[in-house]
Amino acid sequence: MNIWSATALNTAPDSENKIHGDDLAKKYGFEGGLVPGVTISAYLVHPLIEHWGKDWLDRGYANCRITSPLYDKELFEVKTDMVEPTKANTTLIKSNGIVSANAEVALMQELQTKPILRRDKLADLDYKAPQASKEIWKKLESDGCYAFKFLWSDNDPLIYLNKETNLPSLLQPKGGGYSNLCFLLGCSNWILAGNAYMNPWVHLQTISQNYRAVEMNSSLIAEMEINKIYEKKRHEFIDVFVNLFDENDETCVMSINLIAIYKLRGS
Repeated sequence: MNIWSATALNTAPDSENKIHGDDLAKKYGFEGGLVPGVTISAYLVHPLIEHWGKDWLDRGYANCRITSPLYDKELFEVKTDMVEPTKANTTLIKSNGIVSANAEVALMQELQTKPILRRDKLADLDYKAPQASKEIWKKLESDGCYAFKFLWSDNDPLIYLNKETNLPSLLQPKGGGYSNLCFLLGCSNWILAGNAYMNPWVHLQTISQNYRAVEMNSSLIAEMEINKIYEKKRHEFIDVFVNLFDENDETCVMSINLIAIYKLRGS
């Protein structure tokens, strides 16, 4: 079993989703602003990117589940159990012994047929999303969701550790320059929030499949469709499929199934 340790970084303290800020998070009983689920997911796959390298960026699979909050500057360990040469289980454990997240990570030997760009209508730059509700999600389910563009850029790369030199070399902006999971899964968060305004909301799980590494200064088109809308333990959940396409050649680079609580009980 391999163990990698690091210090957590809240990559979104000023997000519109105020659950990542201390004030609102504490009102909901948390110790402080939550480290985003996409950042925790990047921690879960970090040791496997070190192990498999670019192969994982080109054809890697990850099922990442967040089970307990992680906070800025918390120390944590990620334990990696290699099940097979191309399959592993990872567990993120905080310094107090609490498991924060876990994942199944794999190198897929055969990739399924890549999704095709539908050419959904792109949201205008000044588009203001309606307040998320069951009715709004139902309307988006029937009418279709807006598409959005996101840029992986060396002007402001999103890194998931406090120093870019702590990233695997191929993910360092001044190294290989390839996009990391924090940014790519972040695109699914941003298109979700771009279609329906939520505050606060909590990212719970992503199941993602890579089809090609995303190079620096790539413009991506994100398309989304609603999978499920449901309620459990008085929380209201949204489950969506998101596909990311390279704008230049319209090739799908990643598919994502995102599950989140869009309305916490009591909000």
